[in-house]
Amino acid sequence: MIQRIQSLFLLLTSIMSLLFLNGKFLKFFNNSGTEYYMNFMGIWKTQTGENPEIIASLIPLSVIILLICILSFSAIFLFKKRKVQLKVAGIVILLTILFVGLILFYFFRVTGKFQAEPVPGFKMIIPFLILISGILAYMGIKRDEKLVKSYERLR
Repeated sequence: MIQRIQSLFLLLTSIMSLLFLNGKFLKFFNNSGTEYYMNFMGIWKTQTGENPEIIASLIPLSVIILLICILSFSAIFLFKKRKVQLKVAGIVILLTILFVGLILFYFFRVTGKFQAEPVPGFKMIIPFLILISGILAYMGIKRDEKLVKSYERLR
């Protein structure tokens, strides 16, 4: 049901995770003018006048972001089964924490290995926003479950 606030948070989580499927989400530059960036497919290296070459593949990161997107979107339609929806929202939160951890791992790996400086961007804060909206959705589902249980006690 779209009227429930947690459904909106789950939809927001799904939409924000889709933003990682296109474009660069982390950029780095080093002193020699080389640009390193991370996208859905991996870590890329670009020098002036040359074609980009892939340095590392980020398959685990890609799988996790796809799972976050699919699970958060499918949890919207589990509104009649709140306990299952609560478990799916918990899984989304755990996957998001793993996603943030992997991004931080690759972030420090690129900055250390290639002596590159990060370039601030909007997509750097999106994983934390995904985590916050996932937690808010979980809290909303839990609040609904408590409300339904309190009504059942009154009967």
